[in-house]
This record gives sequence, structure tokens and C-alpha cells, in this order.
Amino acid sequence: MEELNFHHLNHFWAVARTGSLTRAARDLGLTPPTLSAQIRALERALGQRLLRRLGRGLALTEPGRVVLRYAEEIFGLGRELRSALSGEGESGRPLRFEVGITDALPKLVAYRLLAPALVGPEPIHLVVREDRPPRLLADLALHRLDLVLSDSPLGSEAKVRAFHHLLGECEVACFAAPVLARTLRRGFPGSLHGRPFLAPIEGSALRRSIDSFFERDGIRPNQVAEVEDSALLKVLGQQGMGAFAAPRVVSREIRQQYGVVELGVLPGITERFYAISAERRLKHPAVVALSQAARNRFARSTPPRSGRAPAGPRRGARRAG
Repeated sequence: MEELNFHHLNHFWAVARTGSLTRAARDLGLTPPTLSAQIRALERALGQRLLRRLGRGLALTEPGRVVLRYAEEIFGLGRELRSALSGEGESGRPLRFEVGITDALPKLVAYRLLAPALVGPEPIHLVVREDRPPRLLADLALHRLDLVLSDSPLGSEAKVRAFHHLLGECEVACFAAPVLARTLRRGFPGSLHGRPFLAPIEGSALRRSIDSFFERDGIRPNQVAEVEDSALLKVLGQQGMGAFAAPRVVSREIRQQYGVVELGVLPGITERFYAISAERRLKHPAVVALSQAARNRFARSTPPRSGRAPAGPRRGARRAG
């Protein structure tokens, strides 16, 4: 691989941010052919195609997205360096805190968990990404993320060296739009039998718990939909399409935001929330603040405890690769 030309990287950064070669060339005071040649030179140096045509504009390839993340950090540090040398904002520079949120984690819970990190003594620049656990864990192993928030601990399938820390647990309640709730409150949870129900996507920790509960109690709801996005699931519930389950720790926010009614608690079901880190001991100031605050923010909180991803039949951490 050739030595990286940061001049070319800066030009790629400009094109990636605007999505237009013509617009970026105008902003940089270059001609589009000159800018295009510099992007191609960067692609040759990296051995990867970074941009592709999409309609009349340009879109990032997968390697292009990786390069863009590094470019943003590189040139962000450059701005901070100039600021530090000029004496501006040296002591108040925000600490970058990059967090991955698994797609199954309810957004209101994610907010509850993240909020304490933003009100600590140190200013924080929060960067949040949502994705499937394997991709987030891979980025955690490569130190592109400081933390991953999840509704489940590390399992035996984890292919990275990481540690999970229990942040808290809470009961799970059922909610429904007011008209539907009037017919479901009496005799709950048995009243769910044969009635419309919106289920979390199969494979999520909450879905497994709900399925086990229904099977154990002989309740057979009419499952009208399986929804991966927790916010969309609540919107569908708001429209009266079915009852849905959610962590009770955010019951007040759910009722206020979506205008639904809490039917009651699903007996014996709890949902747990975890912080997954690359180190056994939490060190990042924002992570420490988040972890400490979580103890008091859950209805049934427990002190955080750590675990390691098992590696086959023996216990121990697993390395990436």
C-alpha cells in the first residue's frame, strides 16, 4: 500500500460529505476532473473503491464508510490541535464518546442509559450508532466504539474479546391504545388470548421471554406483526393495531409519548440491559457515569457485575478474528 496522502484524503472527505463531486470541487476551488483524479489516486493508494455512482450523485462503498469515519476523526483532531495551539478552548474540549446500540434495545431505554453521560462534569461529544450486535462488537474490538449497549449479554457465539456489565433490570409491562385497552384490562394477561398482539422480532431477548411466558400459561394471542424497530412497534400500538410489551422502567414516557394505557405487568418476565466493553474494568469517564447512574434509574436495579464471553466448552474471553 502506498503512503497515505492526507491532501487527497481531505478531498475525499469533502466529496463524501456533500455527495457531489461538482459541489465539492466548487467548495475546494478545483475543477471536477482534477478532484476526480485525486479521489482515484487515493483509491489506488488504499487498494479500495471508496465511491460509487448512485443516480446523479455519489454514494459511499463499505470501505468508503470506514475511510470516512477515520477522516472525520483525523481532521477533527486537526481542528482541535489548531485550537489548542491558539489557546482557544484548551480546557473545555469535549471528550469524544462513541456508543453502539443494538437494534433490539428500546430507544427510550437507550436514552435513559445515555443521559447521565451527558450531564457529567466533563463536556462530552456523543456519537451513537445503531446496528446488529456482530457488527457493533467488531467495531468495539477495533476500538471504533467505546461501548456497546445491549439487551443481552455476550454469548458463546461472540467472536471478540469483550466483557459485559449488567446495568440493571426491570419488569416488562403490556400496553395498548385506549379503545383496545378497555377490552383487555379485565382478566389480564389471560385476556390477551386470541387478541391482536405486536411482537418483538424473533431472536431478541424480550421475544424469547414473551414466547416462553405465553407457552407456559397457555395464552395464544393473535400475533399480527413482528417488528424489529421498537419505536415503530410503539407507533403501531398507538394506532390500535395490537397490544405490545415494553420495559416498565419507561412506562411513563411510553404512555405520555404514544397515548397508550398500561395493561399490567407480565408476571415473571424481566428485561436486562448490559454495557459491553473491550476492557473488564470500565474506565472511560462517560461510561463510568452511565454505569453508576443506571443503578438508581431502574425499578429493580442490581449492582453491575461483569462477565466474559465463553470460548467453547471452557470459560474465557475470545479474541477477534
